Amino acid sequence: FYSLAFQITALNGPRGILPAAEYLQAVQEVYGARAIWFSPTLFWLGSSDFALTAVTLAGAAAAVLLVLNLAPRISLAVAFVCFLSFIAGAQDFASYQSDGMLLEAGFISLFLAPGGLRPGLGEDDPPSRLPLFLLLWEWFRIYFESGLVKILSGDPQWASLTAMDHYYENGPLPSWIGWYVQQRLPHAFHAFTTVAVFMFELVVVWLALLPRRFRIACFFVVSPFQAVIILTANYAFLNYIVLFLGVLLLDDRFLRRPAPAESQTWKVAPWPARILLGWIAFATLVLFPGISHRLPRPLLWPAIALEPLRIANRYGLFAVMTSDRFELEFQGSRDGTHWTAYPFRYKPQDPMQAPGIYAPYQPRFEWNLWFASLGEWREYAWVVNAELRLLAGSPQVLRLFARDPFDGQPPAYIRVVKWQYWFTTPEEKRRTSAWWRRQERGLYAPTLKLGPEGIQAVALPPE
Repeated sequence: FYSLAFQITALNGPRGILPAAEYLQAVQEVYGARAIWFSPTLFWLGSSDFALTAVTLAGAAAAVLLVLNLAPRISLAVAFVCFLSFIAGAQDFASYQSDGMLLEAGFISLFLAPGGLRPGLGEDDPPSRLPLFLLLWEWFRIYFESGLVKILSGDPQWASLTAMDHYYENGPLPSWIGWYVQQRLPHAFHAFTTVAVFMFELVVVWLALLPRRFRIACFFVVSPFQAVIILTANYAFLNYIVLFLGVLLLDDRFLRRPAPAESQTWKVAPWPARILLGWIAFATLVLFPGISHRLPRPLLWPAIALEPLRIANRYGLFAVMTSDRFELEFQGSRDGTHWTAYPFRYKPQDPMQAPGIYAPYQPRFEWNLWFASLGEWREYAWVVNAELRLLAGSPQVLRLFARDPFDGQPPAYIRVVKWQYWFTTPEEKRRTSAWWRRQERGLYAPTLKLGPEGIQAVALPPE
């Protein structure tokens, strides 16, 4: 919610890149009375900048109350509804697996959290085993399904143990630590870490299903793996979710010293909760990679029905590794000849600037530009929408950038240029102090001009 508070009006406000109001109107026209289920969001009640911000701040307040253990069940419910409202209306800016992880964990936790205003550690209201199992099941699936898709994808980089050779420079938001890991360590190290990824995701995680001592060992083996990812790359809150779900591998006997003398008691979940949680468990089974496409469609209906809520998901990280890094740069001009770049806040742009560590903050606009750079502009129409907003001088969209290079006076032309980036070699960095070297690859999207007759496309990228 913290990161959304700075971005949501630029992403989905009336003057944003993908206005929620226009999207919901289109959903209403297509689905009619079923539109609310297709897009379950509070923004049906209003999607002005004020409404978007209010829902975000309400979610943030609920999250703070949850951390303080004040009315945790109610706080979880409010936070879930607020975040789902964003996801259901954000369109292309809410297509990340981490969003599904957070919603799934949040919903299941509703059945785990103790009731009451100040329940303490919940000794008087013990949980049932079912939601605890489903949270561990989510943790297991994130790992195991990610390992499985790497094999099923047939990506030659995983098969040849070269997947990690350029992993650190080709992710959405690299870090400066990643530069040192990639450029200072030999291929043998990267091949070893590739094997280690498979071992963690396909072998070690099975310890979570074994008796207590194996689960504890699993936690201490796998948790450093996530910590290293956090330091060497920026995947927003994804790794933090996985890290904190892994804490469930530990029990009260381990976490409380001295260990409580009484044995753990468990509550039997009421039958409506058992039915709903069982439904989620079944949906996650039929969505398993390599299985879902072989099943009769009726067996997939329980998963399809839950899809709008994002509480039963299929995971699979890095099935295919990107082999090149491209960046998109917005440039403006007053005369169509001299161009000035809009400076980004987080993503690589200036070769002299060191990549930072930003997680768990997620700059969704800049993340999406990384995905867009791997395809064509026709697949990512929101890039052209961003051009239009910059031509119009939208203050909300301008706040996504480090500064407005045109000082509040929009340019007459906007274009998007595609660059290819590489980490500098140690020798290049020693000589130039640059972290990156880059080469222009031409136009990515149509160059737009704002003139007396309105907006015109004056140049198109090559087919």
